[in-house]
Amino acid sequence: MNIREIVESLVSSVTERKLKEWGERENLPVLLEIPRQESHGDFSSNAAMQIARRLGKKPRLVAEELVAAIREEDGGKLIASLEIAGPGFINIVLSESVWAEVLTRVLAEGARFGSSDAGAGETVLLEFVSANPTGPLHVGHGRGAAVGDALGRILEFTGHKVVREYYVNDVGNQMDNLGRSLLARYRTECGRPTDLPEDGYKGEYMIELARELRAERGDQYADTPEEEALSLFRKEAGDRILDGIRKDLESFRVGYDNWFPEEKLHARGEVTGSIDELRSRGLLYESEGATFLRSQEMGDEKDRVLVRADGRTTYFAADVAYHRRKLRDGYTRLINIWGADHHGYVARLRASLRALTGSDSALEVLLVQFVTLVREGAPVQMSTRSGEFTTLKEVLDEVGIDAARFFYLLRSYHTHLDFDLTLAKKGERVNPVYYVQYVHARICSIFNEAEARGEALGPCPPVSILTLPEEIRLMKAVARFPSVVLDSAKSREPHKIPFYLIEIADQFHSFYHQHRFIGESSERTQARLALAGAVRTVVATGLSLIGVTAPERM
Repeated sequence: MNIREIVESLVSSVTERKLKEWGERENLPVLLEIPRQESHGDFSSNAAMQIARRLGKKPRLVAEELVAAIREEDGGKLIASLEIAGPGFINIVLSESVWAEVLTRVLAEGARFGSSDAGAGETVLLEFVSANPTGPLHVGHGRGAAVGDALGRILEFTGHKVVREYYVNDVGNQMDNLGRSLLARYRTECGRPTDLPEDGYKGEYMIELARELRAERGDQYADTPEEEALSLFRKEAGDRILDGIRKDLESFRVGYDNWFPEEKLHARGEVTGSIDELRSRGLLYESEGATFLRSQEMGDEKDRVLVRADGRTTYFAADVAYHRRKLRDGYTRLINIWGADHHGYVARLRASLRALTGSDSALEVLLVQFVTLVREGAPVQMSTRSGEFTTLKEVLDEVGIDAARFFYLLRSYHTHLDFDLTLAKKGERVNPVYYVQYVHARICSIFNEAEARGEALGPCPPVSILTLPEEIRLMKAVARFPSVVLDSAKSREPHKIPFYLIEIADQFHSFYHQHRFIGESSERTQARLALAGAVRTVVATGLSLIGVTAPERM
């Protein structure tokens, strides 16, 4: 358990006991907050006000009884002082020895400090990016990739079993249009100028694919009728684009356990199987030749078509089968990370799960908001309609992998992101990723200097002598790391990790400019090396959780 959980457990135990004494059978969940003002303590609880409201008592009188009971149960082990503030808040200040013990624990646990088994027993299928194989990944896909990969790392660090999956939409009209688009470009490259289909895929990447194909196959398909060539060109286009997507994601340090093609659902009969199951439940009906799911009864805004009048199944029918397969594979949690433009699709998918299983509780859909690239203070113009857009690869080539991943997580995915390309390339403290990485490099330099002076960190540093306010403040920041990680996992918000890293970087840089780590005395050197080592550990671990490197030199 982390420090916050230990204190919450103590306050919860006391609250539960006092509620029973007051004749209340129902327990009260206790949550601690970290006050904004340091003078208000390390933690604060409004439990007294909640109890008073429930029992009709005066909050400060309840708080006085809780404070007395907390002191008695703690016995001076954790808590240095308790104060009743305002209408009944209980402010808690922990003993300085608590923070010193955290340093000892960090040195002992190393890179596992902050990990937990909170998610033990939960198997998560994490599906993210899943961009159609009709073009290269763009900057918006990059944000979804950064969020998904970081969330997967954080969930695994907190005890969840995570399987990462990319769903490949390789069936339907979009793939036929892609094949026709490549055929038109190929014929043009062969000296047979051909117009793109009206709804064809534009962009330089299609011309490049056509040139690659002609270089390999020559002009042998230049005059082949479309109906004969389409299947080949459709497959070539889809396979080559998907291969490019794989390579872009790999270079972005994003890997998958499964690449699941939609075509497999059709080949295995799972799409028709899910439709048959829904029909057996009496949840389908026919209208004007089409087959509808009674999804409105399940909370959707209207009923949805599963089979068109011409007998072709819809994309939605495949999605129903895909999520039915996920549940049948035994996953207890299905996390889908989609672009914000898919918000209207969530209700129908939830409705389909209710129709199949009676519940949609296993499903979580995280909607990632849009990204605007900014250069020199001005937005970079992009238009996917015309085929002119900035690809993920272009962003990585310009700012690097570390900066790209960090900047994608600088804002909650719930909000729009302005990605500042100019700032991301700066090698100075105004660049947040540089600022955080420099902490790690600076501490490595401190340790190198200590070793050169014969002051290498020993096995039992005297951390109890770290009593200056700045030292305590830095120890508290280190101690918060497990709580930040766990909160990030529970809330599915990976941006909380870089937020924390920037905060602890601020504190460390400030401490570094005020105090010496080496030389005051051997005892002080050992204690401060332990403090620096703990900061280095949480910074390195935090960076690894968001897929960013921790350099030893900069």
